[in-house]
Amino acid sequence: MGNLIFKPISIEDKELITSFTLRSNNQNCDFSFANMCSWRFLYDSEFTVVNGMLLIRFYIDDGRIVYMMPVGEGDVKEAILLLENDSLSKGHPLCLLGVTPESVDVLARLFPSDFKFIPERNYFDYIYLRDDLVRLQGKKYQSKRNHINRFKNEYDFLYKPITDDVLSDCLALESKWCRQNGCEENEALQDERISLAYSLLHFRELGLMGGTIWIGGQIAAFSFGMPINHNTFGVHVEKADTSFDGIYAVMNQQFASHIPDRYMYVNREEDLGIPGLRKAKLSYHPAILLEKNVAVKHR
Repeated sequence: MGNLIFKPISIEDKELITSFTLRSNNQNCDFSFANMCSWRFLYDSEFTVVNGMLLIRFYIDDGRIVYMMPVGEGDVKEAILLLENDSLSKGHPLCLLGVTPESVDVLARLFPSDFKFIPERNYFDYIYLRDDLVRLQGKKYQSKRNHINRFKNEYDFLYKPITDDVLSDCLALESKWCRQNGCEENEALQDERISLAYSLLHFRELGLMGGTIWIGGQIAAFSFGMPINHNTFGVHVEKADTSFDGIYAVMNQQFASHIPDRYMYVNREEDLGIPGLRKAKLSYHPAILLEKNVAVKHR
């Protein structure tokens, strides 16, 4: 089995990589091209295409090599064996991250008893019906509707899409948010800042879409993301000035209502085990809590 030759993921690879991901059924937020690019500084993400399959590898925990589930129309078993060969050549058993239940079934069928699967609850994706986020219908969303109605009664606000002329305003709001939330002392928030700034500075090339809320001529919130696959839109970032009570609920609903209709689902990513974030994401009643597993091949 020949050695795989991977190359660093860059913006120039968007068309090639998304030709695989946008056609797939995988709703995992890690397959968003913008996420791959904007977090490359942390994970050294690389890819190759072999026999009709997109293969992605990256590095965690001081150099431990890990892989994504292969994507494409080719031979999955052959692709997994190629990845295993690559991993073993680096001194590690094959480890796949973000393995969804559908992919668990595929691996268990192709390699009976060869993989150990470990669910990672902190990295499960919260996936909602776009229609639910827009309409907020029914008793379970009563408190959300109340929150939004209070906001609308109190503030005269304007929704505008993210365009080149408001990118600097978004960066300024993010800086303000960071000062209020202690980014300097929090490594995870510092990493998020790098990813967010990269995304805003390469907004158009990455194929991102976003929205902003303005109150009294000042930016009060912004959110952005991009399609993950043919039916799921990923929301990657949402920042707001919380001195406006209810601003996050309004930003969420407004942005969801501007996502193109062809995306039935909205993936609002993981909660990272942060209690407040978990509570907030559950309060919107996900249609799918997408399980993601570590899969380690042990024989």
